[in-house]
Amino acid sequence: MGGPESVSDTGGGAIGDRDLRVSDVEREHVGQLLQRAVGLGMLSLGEFTERMDTALAAKTRGELNAVLIDLPGVRLAGRPAAAPRTGNPVPGFGTSHPTLPVSGQDSGSVIRSRMSGVYRRGPWQVAPTLYLNNWMSGITLDFTQAIRSTQVVEVRIDDYCSSVTLIVPAETTVDLHSLQLIGSSITDKVRAGASSGPLHLVVRGRIRFGSITVRYPFLTQWRQWVAR
Repeated sequence: MGGPESVSDTGGGAIGDRDLRVSDVEREHVGQLLQRAVGLGMLSLGEFTERMDTALAAKTRGELNAVLIDLPGVRLAGRPAAAPRTGNPVPGFGTSHPTLPVSGQDSGSVIRSRMSGVYRRGPWQVAPTLYLNNWMSGITLDFTQAIRSTQVVEVRIDDYCSSVTLIVPAETTVDLHSLQLIGSSITDKVRAGASSGPLHLVVRGRIRFGSITVRYPFLTQWRQWVAR
């Protein structure tokens, strides 16, 4: 028997960048670029869905790069960086999003979903800062029995076509002033103001073609309605 075989392409050389396998992290990054392309009007929702299906099924960099090839301002994986151009760059491409956690961030503070339903109820652990990164999903976070170490909880959102519902204890206050909406809506049934109650939510980030609802539990809302 001979020694270990070396992996090579049909030409006998090393495997090219386009043939390298891609990871879930790379697929997710491409998905974020496609989201931004929709927000900039470069892609329709139908095109986004088709390209996302291709990206999720991609096994190599060549297959993954194919969904980005006609979008300006995108650096494709496996290619050297292009020389700087004059003029204004395409906004939203080639830069990291400020709402996403840095590497090494506690995974318990990150909620990611893709075309799924996410529910947090009962005595679940709440980090001082929560990161929501969801596509076409329904997210319900019930803070009424949640275990917290801080009075103020910051919620950083980067969502696309999702519905987010935040259920908070009575006397909770909320700050939604730093939330950017693109084709989205807010339903706010919670008192605004300074952090004087048991919980103060500060919601930041961006929601595209989705919705966010902040409310008290139904029983609390009913009592408030009866007391009027």
